[in-house]
Amino acid sequence: MSIRYITSIDTPDRKSLSGRVLSQVRREFGAEVEPFTLHLPVPELLAGSWMACRETLLAGDGSRNAKELVAAAVSTINRCPYCVDAHSIMLQESSGLDYTEALTAPYLKEVAAWAMATRSPGSPILLAPPFSQIEAPAFIGTAVFFHYINRMVTILLGASPLPFSSGLPKKVSLHIAAWFFGGAIRLEKIPGESVDLLLKAELPEDLSWAKTSPAIAGAFARFAKSIEQAGTTSLSDNVRASVKKTLSNWNGSDPEMHTEWLEEALAELQEGEKAVAKLALLTALAPYRVDEKTVRGFSMHFPGDKRLISALAWSSFTASRKIGSWL
Repeated sequence: MSIRYITSIDTPDRKSLSGRVLSQVRREFGAEVEPFTLHLPVPELLAGSWMACRETLLAGDGSRNAKELVAAAVSTINRCPYCVDAHSIMLQESSGLDYTEALTAPYLKEVAAWAMATRSPGSPILLAPPFSQIEAPAFIGTAVFFHYINRMVTILLGASPLPFSSGLPKKVSLHIAAWFFGGAIRLEKIPGESVDLLLKAELPEDLSWAKTSPAIAGAFARFAKSIEQAGTTSLSDNVRASVKKTLSNWNGSDPEMHTEWLEEALAELQEGEKAVAKLALLTALAPYRVDEKTVRGFSMHFPGDKRLISALAWSSFTASRKIGSWL
């Protein structure tokens, strides 16, 4: 599957940072899947996204079944069919249940309800989640990561990793894919084995939900640092401030289809910054509305794959960090 708007992705040297990351991805996830490889223009973001996913979904406390359901449920509320299908595949192999069946299973339906409420700050279930304090960093981290990756995937990838979109052909291909990933799913993952891919960093206060898990805290601290570095290279101080200001008043809902909220956010910016800020704001709040014209407007000012991926990653993670603060 091609990655939209990216001009070229070279195969990395196996000893490079990207090569070492992809080696872990192949072994422990099961394949070099596009939600990771789309980060290849910025190796530090590839490493950070991998460790955030690995240390929560794959190696963190709590059952893999429940965390796969979190991934699929978060992807549902974010309207990311690619990730819904991808993690329905993983859920099928790890639990023997398809997504619909899992939503009615004891305990799993409570986990799904929690995941579905992650964009509803103040929801009662967020105050009494269906997992223990020990498991909390892994479940919250999984949700935060998927609020991030759903945005990236919605903009850069297609509708599904499966070759068929409906009916019996889709069901058959889902089962085949589940079998393919089975060996990697059952492979034991030792917490913390990915975090040395990047240098140690301080955990920001708004990610304090990760503190009780050294592996998850280390992963998200490093990921956050790589995200901030990417943001400073691709977005001006004014644009980043505009996104943060808009997110400070966000309640998790989809913005209105009219563009008044967007025009208001852009009003204080210089003309040359508006196209850049438009991409950043839509990525954070309405990624399904990012189109070729929006990307082209950004690339006129900041050409190149590295800057595009950096801008999308910063905007996506800034929104997901906001959601994490509610959890």
